[in-house]
Amino acid sequence: MPRRKSAISAAVEEESQVDLTPMLDVVFIMLIFFIVTANFIRDPGIEVSRPEANTATTQTTSILVAIGKNGDIWMDGRRIDVRQVKANIVRLRADNPKGGIVIRADIDATAERIVAVADAAREAGVYDISIGTEQ
Repeated sequence: MPRRKSAISAAVEEESQVDLTPMLDVVFIMLIFFIVTANFIRDPGIEVSRPEANTATTQTTSILVAIGKNGDIWMDGRRIDVRQVKANIVRLRADNPKGGIVIRADIDATAERIVAVADAAREAGVYDISIGTEQ
């Protein structure tokens, strides 16, 4: 006589056949969504102590230039010379032609260095220049 499966063993067999394909589809769709909607900001490469302002506004599509307290200039994660600022702005502006420049100057940075960066930006054809402050 053939042996019949009990109700318990049939239930265990059904539970072991869970299809994970729909769950993986949802995970991959969410991953693609977050990658596409992520806002990529180019970090200037140095953390500076910025002065505070009461009327600060945020600009997200700008080229960031950081000026350290000893006057060193950072763009796109690299330290650059003041003579290279214009060429780097032109290169980064090709990726984002409508973006402006945000200068994040340390509170101890000299005004001379800030003006030199702003002048280089104007020479590169960028007239939307902002000074980054703490909000």
